[in-house]
Amino acid sequence: MRIPTILALALALVASAGIPAQGATEKATFAGGCFWCMEPPYDAIPGVISTTSGYIGGRTANPTYEQVSAGTTGHTEAVQVVYDPAKVTYEKLLEVFWVNIDPTVRDRQFCDAGSQYRTGIFTHSEAQRKAAEASRAALEK
Repeated sequence: MRIPTILALALALVASAGIPAQGATEKATFAGGCFWCMEPPYDAIPGVISTTSGYIGGRTANPTYEQVSAGTTGHTEAVQVVYDPAKVTYEKLLEVFWVNIDPTVRDRQFCDAGSQYRTGIFTHSEAQRKAAEASRAALEK
């Protein structure tokens, strides 16, 4: 089975507030269709400190919700997860991603359709990139 999920290598720049001391946390960024649907599964995981909805991967600076919803900016809806790696692993966050999306469709997740709902894993380090690629390869098997 070929999975059309986009495995993007990007660095998400989303401002965060109220986060513990530098180095005590890590970030993970996932696009899985509607960002509001992706927050609750991550919020329920012990070790996840926060989830923040936003947009990534587009060509329009500071797009509005209406612009992204119209599908004209090139952005996809995403959720940034701030987590404590001493309490939850990145691999666990990847498992949650794969369970909460349909990796067999393109530019659509459940009732939401359009390029703004495409899926993707946006990595913040080489270790995350390798783990994301390994998780995708395991799923494809």
